[in-house]
Amino acid sequence: MSKYRKERSALKKQHLPSKVCAVCEKPFNWRKKWESVWHEVRYCSERCRRNKNKDTSPHEHK
Repeated sequence: MSKYRKERSALKKQHLPSKVCAVCEKPFNWRKKWESVWHEVRYCSERCRRNKNKDTSPHEHK
């Protein structure tokens, strides 16, 4: 089995890394587009990133 296949099989959906959003405090999973910057990702969505400085309690996604 090639190295590529081993890496792909290791990242099945149920085994993806996850984090908790700094704004809404909900869990979110790793995405391919975050592959190179996963260590910097703090927000689950663009909406949460935009609302990071608001003085409100954690909002609920609608």
